[in-house]
Amino acid sequence: MDVVRLLGVNVRHQRKLKGMTQEQLAAAAEMERSYVSDLERGTRNPSVAALGRIADALAIEPHVLLVKKPII
Repeated sequence: MDVVRLLGVNVRHQRKLKGMTQEQLAAAAEMERSYVSDLERGTRNPSVAALGRIADALAIEPHVLLVKKPII
C-alpha cells in the first residue's frame, strides 16, 4: 500500500475511533470537509503542515497516521 493511501486509511480509522464526522474533523483541523474526504480516499497528497493539523485535531502524534497496522 502506498503511503498516501495508508495515510487515508489511518485518518479514517482514527476519526471513527474518536467518534468524529468528516465535518467535525475538518472544522477541528481548519480544513474543508472535501479535503478530509479526499485524504481518506487517498486522492490527496497532504503537506507536512496539513498532516500535523489533522493529527492535532485527532489528539494523536503525526507518526500514528503513517504506521502500517498489522492485518488481523
